[in-house]
Amino acid sequence: MNAEKLNEYLNLLSEMAITFLPKLGLALLLLFFGFKIVNRLSVLSGRALERAGLSGNLLPFVRSLANVSLKLMLIFSVAGVVGVDVTSFVAVLAAAGFAVGLALQGSLSNFAAGIIILLFRPYKVEDWIEVDGKFGRVEEIQIFNTIMVTPGRKTLIIPNGQVVDNTVTNYSLKGCIRIELNVTMPYSESFPKVRDIIMGELNAIPKVLNAPEPEVGIEAYDSHNVLLAVRPYALPDDYWEVTFEVYERIKAAFNRQGIKVAYSEGVEMGTIGQ
Repeated sequence: MNAEKLNEYLNLLSEMAITFLPKLGLALLLLFFGFKIVNRLSVLSGRALERAGLSGNLLPFVRSLANVSLKLMLIFSVAGVVGVDVTSFVAVLAAAGFAVGLALQGSLSNFAAGIIILLFRPYKVEDWIEVDGKFGRVEEIQIFNTIMVTPGRKTLIIPNGQVVDNTVTNYSLKGCIRIELNVTMPYSESFPKVRDIIMGELNAIPKVLNAPEPEVGIEAYDSHNVLLAVRPYALPDDYWEVTFEVYERIKAAFNRQGIKVAYSEGVEMGTIGQ
Protein backbone atom coordinates (compact mmCIF):
# COMPACT_ATOMS: atom_id res chain seq x y z
CA MET A 1 0.00 0.00 0.00
CA ASN A 2 1.53 3.32 -1.10
CA ALA A 3 1.56 6.50 0.94
CA GLU A 4 -1.12 8.15 -1.22
CA LYS A 5 -3.66 5.39 -0.53
CA LEU A 6 -2.83 5.39 3.18
CA ASN A 7 -3.39 9.13 3.37
CA GLU A 8 -6.71 8.70 1.57
CA TYR A 9 -7.91 6.11 4.11
CA LEU A 10 -6.73 8.23 7.03
CA ASN A 11 -8.59 11.24 5.68
CA LEU A 12 -11.72 9.13 5.24
CA LEU A 13 -11.47 7.85 8.80
CA SER A 14 -10.97 11.37 10.07
CA GLU A 15 -14.04 12.61 8.22
CA MET A 16 -16.12 9.72 9.54
CA ALA A 17 -14.87 10.33 13.07
CA ILE A 18 -15.69 14.03 12.83
CA THR A 19 -19.14 13.20 11.42
CA PHE A 20 -20.22 10.26 13.60
CA LEU A 21 -18.29 10.50 16.89
CA PRO A 22 -20.34 13.46 18.22
CA LYS A 23 -23.56 11.67 17.27
CA LEU A 24 -22.32 8.43 18.85
CA GLY A 25 -21.33 10.29 22.01
CA LEU A 26 -24.71 12.00 22.12
CA ALA A 27 -26.49 8.64 21.62
CA LEU A 28 -24.50 7.00 24.43
CA LEU A 29 -25.19 9.96 26.70
CA LEU A 30 -28.91 9.86 25.94
CA LEU A 31 -29.04 6.10 26.48
CA PHE A 32 -27.14 6.33 29.77
CA PHE A 33 -29.40 8.95 31.30
CA GLY A 34 -32.47 7.56 29.54
CA PHE A 35 -32.04 4.09 31.04
CA LYS A 36 -31.62 5.64 34.48
CA ILE A 37 -34.83 7.60 34.07
CA VAL A 38 -36.70 4.53 32.74
CA ASN A 39 -35.55 2.40 35.67
CA ARG A 40 -36.64 5.12 38.09
CA LEU A 41 -40.03 5.39 36.40
CA SER A 42 -40.44 1.60 36.57
CA VAL A 43 -39.80 1.64 40.32
CA LEU A 44 -42.25 4.53 40.86
CA SER A 45 -44.93 2.90 38.70
CA GLY A 46 -44.44 -0.40 40.56
CA ARG A 47 -44.98 1.34 43.89
CA ALA A 48 -48.07 3.10 42.54
CA LEU A 49 -49.52 -0.20 41.29
CA GLU A 50 -48.75 -1.85 44.62
CA ARG A 51 -50.56 0.93 46.49
CA ALA A 52 -53.47 0.55 44.08
CA GLY A 53 -53.85 -3.07 45.21
CA LEU A 54 -52.45 -4.88 42.18
CA SER A 55 -51.92 -8.57 42.80
CA GLY A 56 -48.40 -9.41 43.93
CA ASN A 57 -48.29 -12.15 41.32
CA LEU A 58 -48.91 -9.70 38.49
CA LEU A 59 -46.86 -6.79 39.76
CA PRO A 60 -43.45 -8.08 38.53
CA PHE A 61 -44.86 -8.86 35.09
CA VAL A 62 -46.55 -5.49 34.65
CA ARG A 63 -43.47 -3.64 35.90
CA SER A 64 -41.21 -5.65 33.56
CA LEU A 65 -43.54 -5.05 30.61
CA ALA A 66 -43.55 -1.30 31.24
CA ASN A 67 -39.77 -1.28 31.64
CA VAL A 68 -39.14 -3.09 28.34
CA SER A 69 -41.67 -0.94 26.46
CA LEU A 70 -40.12 2.31 27.71
CA LYS A 71 -36.59 1.15 26.84
CA LEU A 72 -37.65 0.20 23.31
CA MET A 73 -39.22 3.62 22.86
CA LEU A 74 -36.03 5.21 24.17
CA ILE A 75 -33.83 3.26 21.74
CA PHE A 76 -35.97 4.21 18.74
CA SER A 77 -36.03 7.83 19.85
CA VAL A 78 -32.24 7.96 20.25
CA ALA A 79 -31.75 6.29 16.87
CA GLY A 80 -33.90 8.98 15.27
CA VAL A 81 -32.04 11.77 17.06
CA VAL A 82 -28.64 10.62 15.78
CA GLY A 83 -29.91 10.33 12.23
CA VAL A 84 -30.53 6.59 11.84
CA ASP A 85 -33.43 5.81 9.50
CA VAL A 86 -35.67 3.53 11.56
CA THR A 87 -38.66 3.63 9.19
CA SER A 88 -37.82 0.42 7.33
CA PHE A 89 -36.90 -1.36 10.55
CA VAL A 90 -40.19 -0.34 12.16
CA ALA A 91 -42.09 -1.53 9.08
CA VAL A 92 -40.43 -4.95 9.24
CA LEU A 93 -41.07 -5.14 12.98
CA ALA A 94 -44.72 -4.22 12.48
CA ALA A 95 -45.16 -6.90 9.80
CA ALA A 96 -43.55 -9.50 12.04
CA GLY A 97 -45.75 -8.41 14.92
CA PHE A 98 -48.85 -8.72 12.75
CA ALA A 99 -47.90 -12.27 11.72
CA VAL A 100 -47.20 -13.27 15.30
CA GLY A 101 -50.47 -11.67 16.38
CA LEU A 102 -52.44 -13.78 13.90
CA ALA A 103 -50.69 -16.92 15.09
CA LEU A 104 -51.34 -16.10 18.73
CA GLN A 105 -54.79 -14.59 18.37
CA GLY A 106 -56.31 -16.62 21.22
CA SER A 107 -53.44 -15.89 23.58
CA LEU A 108 -53.55 -12.18 22.75
CA SER A 109 -57.28 -12.07 23.48
CA ASN A 110 -56.58 -13.66 26.87
CA PHE A 111 -53.79 -11.11 27.41
CA ALA A 112 -56.16 -8.23 26.61
CA ALA A 113 -58.79 -9.77 28.90
CA GLY A 114 -56.18 -9.96 31.68
CA ILE A 115 -55.53 -6.24 31.29
CA ILE A 116 -59.29 -5.57 31.51
CA ILE A 117 -59.51 -7.64 34.70
CA LEU A 118 -56.61 -5.68 36.18
CA LEU A 119 -58.21 -2.34 35.31
CA PHE A 120 -61.81 -3.02 36.35
CA ARG A 121 -61.11 -5.61 39.07
CA PRO A 122 -64.36 -7.63 39.02
CA TYR A 123 -62.66 -9.90 41.56
CA LYS A 124 -59.40 -10.23 43.44
CA VAL A 125 -57.29 -12.97 44.98
CA GLU A 126 -59.13 -14.87 47.77
CA ASP A 127 -62.59 -13.98 46.37
CA TRP A 128 -65.13 -16.74 45.84
CA ILE A 129 -66.48 -16.48 42.29
CA GLU A 130 -68.49 -18.44 39.75
CA VAL A 131 -67.60 -18.30 36.05
CA ASP A 132 -69.51 -20.26 33.43
CA GLY A 133 -70.86 -22.67 36.05
CA LYS A 134 -67.44 -23.17 37.69
CA PHE A 135 -67.24 -22.17 41.37
CA GLY A 136 -64.13 -21.66 43.45
CA ARG A 137 -61.79 -19.31 45.28
CA VAL A 138 -59.41 -17.16 43.23
CA GLU A 139 -55.88 -18.27 44.04
CA GLU A 140 -53.97 -16.30 41.40
CA ILE A 141 -54.71 -13.83 38.61
CA GLN A 142 -52.22 -14.40 35.83
CA ILE A 143 -51.88 -12.34 32.67
CA PHE A 144 -53.43 -15.11 30.53
CA ASN A 145 -55.40 -17.19 33.04
CA THR A 146 -57.22 -17.04 36.36
CA ILE A 147 -56.38 -19.86 38.78
CA MET A 148 -59.26 -21.03 41.00
CA VAL A 149 -59.48 -23.73 43.66
CA THR A 150 -62.84 -25.46 44.16
CA PRO A 151 -64.20 -26.50 47.58
CA GLY A 152 -63.19 -30.04 46.56
CA ARG A 153 -59.53 -28.88 46.24
CA LYS A 154 -59.52 -29.06 42.45
CA THR A 155 -57.49 -26.44 40.58
CA LEU A 156 -59.29 -24.71 37.71
CA ILE A 157 -57.27 -22.83 35.09
CA ILE A 158 -59.73 -20.51 33.33
CA PRO A 159 -58.59 -18.38 30.36
CA ASN A 160 -59.16 -14.70 31.03
CA GLY A 161 -60.98 -14.36 27.72
CA GLN A 162 -63.60 -16.80 29.00
CA VAL A 163 -63.97 -14.72 32.17
CA VAL A 164 -64.60 -11.52 30.21
CA ASP A 165 -67.04 -13.20 27.80
CA ASN A 166 -69.19 -14.74 30.56
CA THR A 167 -71.12 -13.56 33.58
CA VAL A 168 -68.97 -13.49 36.72
CA THR A 169 -70.71 -14.00 40.06
CA ASN A 170 -68.59 -12.62 42.91
CA TYR A 171 -69.76 -14.09 46.21
CA SER A 172 -67.20 -12.14 48.25
CA LEU A 173 -67.91 -8.64 46.97
CA LYS A 174 -70.59 -7.86 49.58
CA GLY A 175 -68.69 -9.56 52.38
CA CYS A 176 -71.27 -12.32 52.97
CA ILE A 177 -73.14 -14.96 51.02
CA ARG A 178 -76.67 -16.29 51.30
CA ILE A 179 -76.78 -20.08 51.60
CA GLU A 180 -79.82 -21.50 49.80
CA LEU A 181 -81.04 -24.68 51.48
CA ASN A 182 -84.31 -26.63 51.38
CA VAL A 183 -86.10 -28.59 54.10
CA THR A 184 -89.40 -30.49 53.85
CA MET A 185 -92.32 -30.26 56.26
CA PRO A 186 -95.45 -32.46 56.34
CA TYR A 187 -98.79 -30.82 55.52
CA SER A 188 -100.11 -31.71 58.96
CA GLU A 189 -97.54 -29.61 60.79
CA SER A 190 -97.88 -25.93 61.70
CA PHE A 191 -95.59 -23.80 59.59
CA PRO A 192 -95.08 -21.10 62.29
CA LYS A 193 -94.02 -23.84 64.73
CA VAL A 194 -91.55 -25.39 62.28
CA ARG A 195 -90.26 -21.95 61.27
CA ASP A 196 -89.56 -21.07 64.91
CA ILE A 197 -87.70 -24.37 65.40
CA ILE A 198 -85.52 -23.74 62.35
CA MET A 199 -84.88 -20.10 63.26
CA GLY A 200 -83.86 -21.15 66.76
CA GLU A 201 -81.28 -23.54 65.34
CA LEU A 202 -79.97 -20.96 62.87
CA ASN A 203 -79.52 -18.37 65.59
CA ALA A 204 -77.59 -20.91 67.68
CA ILE A 205 -74.96 -21.50 64.98
CA PRO A 206 -71.98 -19.17 65.67
CA LYS A 207 -70.98 -18.76 62.01
CA VAL A 208 -74.49 -17.83 60.81
CA LEU A 209 -74.61 -14.04 60.56
CA ASN A 210 -77.24 -12.06 62.43
CA ALA A 211 -77.20 -9.31 59.81
CA PRO A 212 -78.61 -9.89 57.29
CA GLU A 213 -81.11 -11.91 59.27
CA PRO A 214 -81.75 -15.55 58.24
CA GLU A 215 -84.96 -16.23 56.34
CA VAL A 216 -87.31 -19.21 56.41
CA GLY A 217 -90.34 -19.42 54.11
CA ILE A 218 -92.55 -21.74 52.08
CA GLU A 219 -91.07 -22.24 48.64
CA ALA A 220 -93.36 -24.84 47.04
CA TYR A 221 -95.87 -27.65 47.60
CA ASP A 222 -95.09 -31.13 46.36
CA SER A 223 -97.08 -34.35 46.46
CA HIS A 224 -95.95 -35.37 49.96
CA ASN A 225 -94.44 -32.34 51.74
CA VAL A 226 -94.30 -28.59 51.97
CA LEU A 227 -90.92 -27.44 50.64
CA LEU A 228 -89.34 -24.83 52.91
CA ALA A 229 -86.62 -22.40 51.87
CA VAL A 230 -83.94 -21.91 54.53
CA ARG A 231 -81.70 -18.92 53.80
CA PRO A 232 -78.96 -18.19 56.37
CA TYR A 233 -76.11 -15.76 55.65
CA ALA A 234 -72.46 -16.56 56.27
CA LEU A 235 -68.97 -15.54 55.25
CA PRO A 236 -67.90 -17.07 51.92
CA ASP A 237 -65.12 -19.05 53.61
CA ASP A 238 -67.68 -20.65 55.97
CA TYR A 239 -70.10 -21.73 53.20
CA TRP A 240 -69.74 -25.51 53.47
CA GLU A 241 -69.23 -25.62 57.23
CA VAL A 242 -72.45 -23.66 57.81
CA THR A 243 -74.33 -25.74 55.22
CA PHE A 244 -73.47 -29.03 56.92
CA GLU A 245 -74.15 -27.71 60.41
CA VAL A 246 -77.53 -26.25 59.46
CA TYR A 247 -78.74 -29.56 58.03
CA GLU A 248 -77.37 -31.47 61.03
CA ARG A 249 -79.03 -29.19 63.58
CA ILE A 250 -82.38 -29.07 61.78
CA LYS A 251 -82.54 -32.87 61.58
CA ALA A 252 -81.73 -33.18 65.28
CA ALA A 253 -84.32 -30.51 66.17
CA PHE A 254 -87.01 -32.21 64.09
CA ASN A 255 -86.24 -35.46 65.88
CA ARG A 256 -86.53 -33.84 69.31
CA GLN A 257 -89.78 -32.04 68.43
CA GLY A 258 -91.34 -35.07 66.72
CA ILE A 259 -91.60 -33.38 63.30
CA LYS A 260 -92.22 -36.04 60.68
CA VAL A 261 -91.46 -36.12 56.97
CA ALA A 262 -93.09 -38.19 54.24
CA TYR A 263 -91.14 -40.77 52.32
CA SER A 264 -91.85 -44.00 50.51
CA GLU A 265 -91.65 -47.05 52.82
CA GLY A 266 -91.66 -49.69 50.10
CA VAL A 267 -89.74 -50.45 46.96
CA GLU A 268 -91.72 -50.95 43.79
CA MET A 269 -90.34 -53.41 41.26
CA GLY A 270 -90.92 -52.93 37.55
CA THR A 271 -89.99 -54.62 34.31
CA ILE A 272 -87.25 -53.40 32.00
CA GLY A 273 -87.97 -53.57 28.29
CA GLN A 274 -85.53 -54.39 25.57
